[in-house]
This record gives sequence, C-alpha cells and structure tokens, in this order.
Amino acid sequence: MSTTASNAQTNRMTVFRFLRSYGQIAVLVLLALILSLFTPRMFTEVNLMNLARQTSIIALVAAGQTLIILTGAIDLSVGAVLALCAVIFAGLLQSGYDLPVALAGALFVGALAGLVNGVLVAHFRLASFVVTLATLSVAKGLTLLYTGASPIAITSESALVLGQARWFGIPAPIWLAIGVYALLWFIMRATIFGRYVYAIGGNEEAAILAAVPVTRYKIYVFLLAGVLTGFAGVVLASRLGSAVPTAGDGMELVAITAVVLGGTSLLGGEGRIWATIVGAALLNLISNALNLLNVNSYYQAVATGCIVAIAVLADRYLRSSTRK
Repeated sequence: MSTTASNAQTNRMTVFRFLRSYGQIAVLVLLALILSLFTPRMFTEVNLMNLARQTSIIALVAAGQTLIILTGAIDLSVGAVLALCAVIFAGLLQSGYDLPVALAGALFVGALAGLVNGVLVAHFRLASFVVTLATLSVAKGLTLLYTGASPIAITSESALVLGQARWFGIPAPIWLAIGVYALLWFIMRATIFGRYVYAIGGNEEAAILAAVPVTRYKIYVFLLAGVLTGFAGVVLASRLGSAVPTAGDGMELVAITAVVLGGTSLLGGEGRIWATIVGAALLNLISNALNLLNVNSYYQAVATGCIVAIAVLADRYLRSSTRK
C-alpha cells in the first residue's frame, strides 16, 4: 500500500472514530438548526427551558439503563419500577412521613427491584430480557394494587422542591440530572467499578479469565440502576405534583432510545455516560419540534422508531468501519 493510500485510510479511520465518539453532538446541533427554520418558537426562552427540563427527566430515567446496556444486558422494567417507586414516595408522604423517609423508601424499592434483576441475571444466568420483562409485570401489578389505579397527590411543599423549584433560575430537575451524570462520569472514568463494567460488556469471558468478579459487579450494576430509576421516579412525581400509576408506561423504550441515540452500543462495552444526555436531548428535540408543528402523535411514534433504527444501523456501520 502506498503512503498516500495509507494516509487516506488513516484519515478515514480517524473520521469514523470521531463520528462514533462525538457524532451525536454534531447531529443535535444540525438538527436544532434545521428544525428552527420550520419552528420559530424553538429557540424562545420558555421553550428552551421546557426542553431542558423534559430532557433532564428522560436523562435521569436513562442513566441506569446506560449502565446496564454497557454490560451487554437490557432492562425492560424501568418504566414499571419508576412508577412503583413514585407511588411509594407519594404514599409515604401522604401517610405523614417526612421527605427523607419517603425518599429512602422509594430508593429502597428501586434498589430491591434492581437487586432481584441482578441476582437472576448474574447468578442464575437468565436472559435479562426475560427477567426484566417479568419484573415489569410484577412492578406494574404492585403499583395498581397499591394505588387502586388512582393518582396519589403530593401536597408536601418540601417534596415538590425536587421537581418544581428553581435554583439560580434553573429548574431543579436540570441540576439534579447534571449532578447524577457528573457522579456517574467520575465513577465510570476513574474507578475500578467503571473499568469492570466496560470489561464485562466488551468481553465477559475475557473478564472472567482476568479474575474480574463478573457476577458480583453485574449485580452491582443492576442494583445501582434500580436506585437511579427510583430517584427518577421521585423527581418525576415531584415535577407532576402527583404519582400517576401509568406515568412509567413506555419509559423503558424512551430510555433505551436515549441510550442508543447517545451512541452506546447495544452489544455492550462501548459508550460514554455523558452521551446519554445528548441522546435524551435529541429524542426530546424531535418530539418537541413535531409537537410545535402539530404533527399527529401517531406519526411521532413512527418517526421515533425510524430514528432508532437509523441510529442502530449507523452505529453498526461505524463500528465495523473502525475495525477495518
């Protein structure tokens, strides 16, 4: 191979690697500019603040899903567990408990759901798809039994702070999402937990041969994801001012979509935690623009599905191209 051809190949590989790492940011900016031409209200202060608030909720829901997908697994119970944690949170508040107790109760339920998923997937080696589908059904049933299929209002002013307050002029959910992702970024980048998660997702057999305690760390991932899901449920309930039993319906698909659009590989082992926020922003930007254009909600679902398919195909193409 000539020097010129070799340099061209090197440049091509560099471009593909850049697109795999940061392409979603370029897509977000380009899409925002294009949509702003058709929806002049896109960049108004009110709309941008609403976009950021909605994106933060989606990002919180997708945080735990990102960790699970990085290990090569998937969690279909996110939406149902989120709703269960939300109603537990609201129910405890309505029973007269203080905010810390209600918050601890919701996080405990999320952790318990994650622990059950993790033990069944890691210890008993069951497929995560099947296990979390079962958990989804159980959590949804428990939510309806607990609430009688009726919303539970949150009247505590201190509890509403998490979802409705503004800190330095910015809605609290945005600050909370930033805090969660900053912590996760540090954990995934600078701790042994993060290295093990990538190792397990990249090649589980190699990780076992390298003496990585795969079973234990898979359980840790599901446990942490459960806690994050519980926290997302608390923030969402606080934002709405009530815990709605059906609030989590479809959230698992929204979370997976945000993770995929953020560039995390569904095969595991590749992805950046911060990019899930970008994926959530992309998803929410598209939904917001379609709403401003008065596009039928059915078409919105079609558009979202097509976008996910394109993102997966693009990821697979860039993945194979960087390995040539």
